[in-house]
Amino acid sequence: MASVTYGASAGGAHLCTSLASHDDVQMSDERAEGKPVVSWLTDMDGVLVHEESPIPGASQFIQKLVESGQRFLVLTNNSMFTPRDLVARLHRSGLELPEEALWTSALATAQFLDEQRSGGSAFAIGEVGLTTALHEVGYVLTNRDPDYVVLGETRTYSFEAITRAIRLIDDGARFIATNPDATGPSREGALPATGAVAALITRATGVEPYFVGKPNPLMMRSALNRIEAHSETTVMIGDRMDTDIISGLEAGLRTVLVLTGLTVREQVGRYPYRATWVVDSIADVVDMVDSPD
Repeated sequence: MASVTYGASAGGAHLCTSLASHDDVQMSDERAEGKPVVSWLTDMDGVLVHEESPIPGASQFIQKLVESGQRFLVLTNNSMFTPRDLVARLHRSGLELPEEALWTSALATAQFLDEQRSGGSAFAIGEVGLTTALHEVGYVLTNRDPDYVVLGETRTYSFEAITRAIRLIDDGARFIATNPDATGPSREGALPATGAVAALITRATGVEPYFVGKPNPLMMRSALNRIEAHSETTVMIGDRMDTDIISGLEAGLRTVLVLTGLTVREQVGRYPYRATWVVDSIADVVDMVDSPD
């Protein structure tokens, strides 16, 4: 495949990559063309880190973004941690990011609830990342007649809490979940995650939750708004076709699939939609970020 260059303008990213000449990159020339890229969204797990181990090229990618002055956010469907917690975890992995560069499904959920019903109440199942986000938008956490049941991720789901959630939903509470991921990673293997527990609650109540995180394009739009970016000049990087790439596509972004996470090369062609680029890892994206003038 020939090398591809697109978009050059004053102050905008000139995306010129020799990667397109390699067999490990698949792209659509038509979809790759467009306005200069001036902002980036990227998933965290499977793109920048595996658990707490950095993926080669991640540090260089973040450094290049910072040096370029381009706006960016690191996204995660994981609702367990606050941005401050994540900054500390990433620091231990050798990645330096400010708190404001992180956007979690917990933050997106709290923002959504604040916009829908400001000053409301919720019964929350999750960790400090979720409860802190809800408190920061002025929500009251209660197990008595809440406006919402909000389900997030935790490593210790309580049968008692799940039972309480079921009864509250039966009594009329609205059902919200931070993300639809059925499993999460651990060193020992897969763990049940928010989507799996949400399915249990749905089975018991007959009520489907509204999922805020990826692949809901609401997560993308809230991230774009946070950095005052526009979809036509933003690229989304992810490791999952069924969350990262589809949500980027539906929000009107160009997308990069990296093959260091859950979606492997053999699965790419099975989906009815395509990423704009498919590369081996984040290391292949570093040269796609424009250097400062």
